[in-house]
Amino acid sequence: MRKTAAKLLVAAALATSLATVVSGTAVADPAAGVTPAAQDLVGVGSDTIQSVLNQFSTDYNASLAAKGDTTSPRLYSYDATGSSPITTKTGATSIPRPNGSGAGIKALVANTSATVDFARSSRGPAATDAHGLDFVALAKDAVTWSAQKTGNAPAQLTPAQLNGIYTCSITNWQQIDPSLANATIKPYLPQTDSGTRAFFLSAIGVATPNTNCVVSGPEENEGTDPALQDPNVVFPYSVAHYLGQTVGNHGTTADAPGTLTLRNAVVNGVTLTPVTNNLIDTTFSNSQFGRVVYNVFRDAEWTATDAHGTAIQNVFGTGGWICNDPTAAADLASYGFLATPACGTATLT
Repeated sequence: MRKTAAKLLVAAALATSLATVVSGTAVADPAAGVTPAAQDLVGVGSDTIQSVLNQFSTDYNASLAAKGDTTSPRLYSYDATGSSPITTKTGATSIPRPNGSGAGIKALVANTSATVDFARSSRGPAATDAHGLDFVALAKDAVTWSAQKTGNAPAQLTPAQLNGIYTCSITNWQQIDPSLANATIKPYLPQTDSGTRAFFLSAIGVATPNTNCVVSGPEENEGTDPALQDPNVVFPYSVAHYLGQTVGNHGTTADAPGTLTLRNAVVNGVTLTPVTNNLIDTTFSNSQFGRVVYNVFRDAEWTATDAHGTAIQNVFGTGGWICNDPTAAADLASYGFLATPACGTATLT
């Protein structure tokens, strides 16, 4: 089993590319010296989809410029991490930088379009969310667990075993298989506002992780944090983000898997592999580990027919740029996501 683990999905990191993004390199936050105008569309929140939203910003704004359009609102997105506070628009009140889906949604609720227009979310609506929010589908993703390439973890775990690890009823690898190392498992989770954290725990049936053995804190979807270098680490990971970092060549010094590799899940006796042919495996994405990622709007603005509402629909709606433009489709693929026929449809809280 250990030998199998060493042959996992690292091949994805050796592939050439999912797709070629040719319209310009995405940047974190608006480019230096650029402060979005009051009418521009500005988003904050999820780490998982920040990179593809940055690319959308670059390419959508370039498409307007190519048409000679100097008046339509531009699209901008602020990363989950970086300097804080941030002044998102000209004339806006500075706010703490929202890190994660939950923090982005809270910032959306606490502010108006003078500051924040949408929140990036890698989880769907939750019972704790405010009413009057529209979760607008963007793409398909999946979440699996990761571990060190040369560590002690096996190639696959069941949801029940993952549940045991995150509730601390399974604390040693030999409880899973006597042939594994006699070593203490070290389960980690991203920070508490992470949508990937919330989705993963739901997928394995854990309402509240047991802090007697579970450590929270690392930024999601990366393996560069020193705490994650341990051979016994278990850490949830977005499959799309991993593919964007590796196959899509969009990783950076801090936004990279390092030596973490994606692992399989055994569901109802069937081993499911997260990646097939450098894409999210469709069987995996249709299991309990598959998810839709969203952009979230205040319903009054999502349904508005004024200039602001029209601008939102022109970018995010079913007839908008993201759901229909070939460049946007190439961006999604390059960052590892799967297209969804639900793109642009909204779920109201």
